[in-house]
Amino acid sequence: MICGMFDSGALPALTRLVQFAHVRHQVLTHNIANLSTPYFKSRQLDPRGFQASLASAIDRRRTTPNPIRGPLKIRDTRTFQFKPGGIDAKPQSANDNVLLHDQNNHGLERTMQRLAENTMANNAALEMIRNQLGMLRLAIREQV
Repeated sequence: MICGMFDSGALPALTRLVQFAHVRHQVLTHNIANLSTPYFKSRQLDPRGFQASLASAIDRRRTTPNPIRGPLKIRDTRTFQFKPGGIDAKPQSANDNVLLHDQNNHGLERTMQRLAENTMANNAALEMIRNQLGMLRLAIREQV
């Protein structure tokens, strides 16, 4: 019964989004920390690949007898391995087509933009999870 409360609706997708944002944040901050390291090649996680995997899992769940309940079964890809407690990712080399004199391919502005986008996606997902849990809290207190 209690599991059904947490694996229904949008909660599983939002949880996976927060997990992806966490892993991507680690990759982006690693890139920022190594901006001045000679011969460092920045890495990135493609949000489009994650979004495609998530959308495919949501579509598969919609074809089940109860489309809003049950675990969200995301298939692993070359880049992502989806585990019950999180996501293992293999960042790919960023090909920003900029190679500087120290053989780096970094771009601080672009990296900071990606970090800001990732932070906004994470905050939006967390806010939606907070709202979902607030509704559950109200239902438990019988205030609905």
